Amino acid sequence: MADLITIDDPADPRLRDYTDLTDVELRRRREPAEGLFIAEGEKVIRRAREAGYGMRSMLLSAKWVDVMRDVIDEAGAPVYVIEPELAERVTGYHVHRGALASMRREPLPDAAELLAGARRVAVMESVNDHTNIGAIFRSAAALGMDAVLLSPDCADPLYRRSVKVSMGAVFSVPYARLEHWPRGLESVREAGFTLLALTPDEKARAVDEVAPHRMERVALMLGAEGDGLSTKALVAADEWVRIPMAHGVDSLNVGAAAAVAFYAVATGGPRD
Repeated sequence: MADLITIDDPADPRLRDYTDLTDVELRRRREPAEGLFIAEGEKVIRRAREAGYGMRSMLLSAKWVDVMRDVIDEAGAPVYVIEPELAERVTGYHVHRGALASMRREPLPDAAELLAGARRVAVMESVNDHTNIGAIFRSAAALGMDAVLLSPDCADPLYRRSVKVSMGAVFSVPYARLEHWPRGLESVREAGFTLLALTPDEKARAVDEVAPHRMERVALMLGAEGDGLSTKALVAADEWVRIPMAHGVDSLNVGAAAAVAFYAVATGGPRD
């Protein structure tokens, strides 16, 4: 059984994993370098544990101790119990869900390893907004995508905001980074995937017309909010596809577009 440790000093070094959680640049550097990520809220912490991530410690307000008792006993990691006001001073924000856990990162799999067992893959280029990353992973999990590949400059799926928005779906969908971009796309094609670039360009074909759900293996490429896929990525694709729009709308948020396109890739959408 883990020890419950009451802490009343925000400078206590045992709380280091949780300091300055709102400093995006600091956390973006620190967390991968130190091999940790932060899970926030009961459901997300449980999903991280169920996915096999080890726990370094927990940070709880007193009322969450009984709620998380089974996790506390199973994990065997230190549990720091602090007042909500102190938690806000340490983390930099009001911890609404009252429960945080510092989890151990696992080494990412090789992209070729993921591709070997997949049929439906999402490929993200330069998606550096953590909210969009989380939303895309949640849709990928819900709509049956097998894996996600990230360009080197995509945001960290295990950053606290991404994990929170995805409701822990980042733990359900395996992902890897393509080390070389866009050259790494050729390895995806060599693994037997048709590369479909999602773009609002008028030269693109409607995604349901292309019928990706009938293709043996599909890699759907998604670009960053606003800029979309780069010219080099579009050139590397086998075909351009678009989501038909109405009422003069020219595009969707990348998170919403991903959900629509994933549905078409997995099932063919409502027409099929």
